[in-house]
Parts: sequence; C-alpha cells; structure tokens
Amino acid sequence: MKNINPPGLFDEQFQLERLTKLKDPLVKLEQYIDWKIFAPILDIVFSKPENYSNAGRPPFDRVMMFKVLILQSLYSLSDDALEFQINDRLSFKRFLALKSSDRIPDSKTIWKFRETLIQEGVIEALFHRFNQALDDQSIFANTGQIVDASFVEVPRQRNTRDENDQIKKGQTPESWKAKPNKLRQKDRDARWTKKNKMNFYGYKNHIKVDQGTKLINDYMVTDASVHDSQELETLLDKADAGQNLYADAAYIGQEESIEECGMTNKVHKKGTRNHKLTEAQKEKNRAKSKVRARAEHVFGFMTNTMKAMTIKTIGYVRATAKIGLANLTYNLMRCVQLKKKVYAVFLG
Repeated sequence: MKNINPPGLFDEQFQLERLTKLKDPLVKLEQYIDWKIFAPILDIVFSKPENYSNAGRPPFDRVMMFKVLILQSLYSLSDDALEFQINDRLSFKRFLALKSSDRIPDSKTIWKFRETLIQEGVIEALFHRFNQALDDQSIFANTGQIVDASFVEVPRQRNTRDENDQIKKGQTPESWKAKPNKLRQKDRDARWTKKNKMNFYGYKNHIKVDQGTKLINDYMVTDASVHDSQELETLLDKADAGQNLYADAAYIGQEESIEECGMTNKVHKKGTRNHKLTEAQKEKNRAKSKVRARAEHVFGFMTNTMKAMTIKTIGYVRATAKIGLANLTYNLMRCVQLKKKVYAVFLG
C-alpha cells in the first residue's frame, strides 16, 4: 500500500509562490486594479428590497462576486465550469481572497448575481465607471480614436424560412407559442448577415478605441445585420473634438457626423471602377491602416485569449451584458499590460 503524505502546513503557500513565479496573470490584475471602484454601483443594486434578503446564509461579498464574473469573462467559462475552477484552482481562490476552508459560490449563485446585474441594466454603468477612473487619472491618451466592429456569434438557429420571416417582422411563430420550453431556447433578436461570402449569425460589437493606449473608450451592441457605419454617431462624442478619427471604408459617407464632433476625418478612402485611387491616396491609406490595426489588436485579444467572440446567450439583453463584460474585462487586462494602476478617487 502506497504511503500518502498528509499536506504540510505551508504546502499551499509554497504552491502560490510557484504560481507567482510562473507569472499568474491574476496577481497583476489584483495588483493594478482597485476593485472598490465598482462597490457603489453594486451596493445600490443589491440594496434594493427585491434584490436583498435576510433569509438563509449571509450573501457573498458583492465586489468578490463581481470579480467572479470577470474570471468567467476572461477564461470563457460556463457557470458550472466556473464553480469547479474556483474550487479547484488556488490562483482563482487567491484572486477572490478565498481560503480553502471558505464557502465557495455555486453555479446558481453566480447565475443569480449576473442575472440581477443584467435585469438592473448596470453592466454598461460598471464599464463606464471604470473608464471614469481611467479618465480621472489621465490614462487615456486622447490623441485619436479608432472605430471598428466585429461579429459576436451565437449558436445558430435551425428555423424555417417562414419562421425567420416572422422573426424579422417582430412576430413570434404560432408553433413556438404552444411550446414555452422551445420558445425559451429561441433567440429572436440575433440576425444573419454575410461578409466576404461568409455567413454570420448573432450580434455585433461596435467599439471606439483610444489610439494611444488601445483601451476601449465606448461601445455599442447591435444585431449582426446592422451596418458598421450606423453606430458611428452613437459612438462619437463632442469631447473627442480635435482628435483624429480612424475607420475603414465601411464608414465612408459619415463625414457630417465626424465634422459635428470637431474631429479630423481619417476614414479609409475607397476607389471605384471609374475613379481609382491615386498613388498619394494609396499611400495615405497605408499610413491610416497602421493606426487602424490597433483596433484589430483589441479584437485579436478578445478572440484568441478570452474566446469572447462566440457566446452562448439568448436574446439581445443578455448578449449585450455578456459583450459589455468582455469589453470591461479587456480594459482591465489592458491596464495591466500598460502597467497603469487604477484606483478609486473619492472627493470629500
């Protein structure tokens, strides 16, 4: 029979030290972000009578639960997988300030916490609260802005052509109404679209990126069929006046919106059969592309590291929340890359 040595008193501490030496990214995320920034918004939400109860076990710390959602977004985990990983991984416990003997939030608790934030519509407010902290510390470069959009796909629906026609008209097929369980699994907000001869189904993440830092300044979520340029006016702000605006040729024709914000138009030029680009215009396009590529780096991180460009939610409201959390998580990680410490500024 094999001898099984009992765990030593300092084994866990030694393992955490090894994880730190192996450059556990959560150590720096904890080091650079003052999570108290988000506490006021969370306190307002969970202080409401409908979201608070004295019955049962005491609730988990709200900021800790919010950090749980950031872990979920960063590592693309389901609620069940997230519960398992928090129980299994010391790095997750350390990030959440949980000891091995502490109670761990289960998948239903995680779902309930996230669902409350979604129903209260505060994901966007949490995103902008963090950006306000960045702005308070003058972290945004504000030398130029880049606008771009990318598809966020959801599981494809196997609907008939007639069902899809009814959905586009805002109607619910009669056969679905008789089957509530089936209806709950049908996404009536996502849309099909085609780009470069490829079909996409889901939503679109429109972002405005700070040129100097590659931080997401603002965002908007639409269904996949909405053209990129339609959300430009929503993303631009008069506070951007004096900056360059970079965008690809999809945003041609939005000169008025750009001028109204006092920005310099750096939208990619596009030639036609009868009016081909001059060599000077081609050279300017190449220079613009070098800047615009910085927005592609944002989507690259979200695609390859976070696996955030495919989600498994149903409906626009939940998709918007999921994408908003992904944008916020990206900004948190980008601050670590920039080595910018973000802390709460409280004015007396």
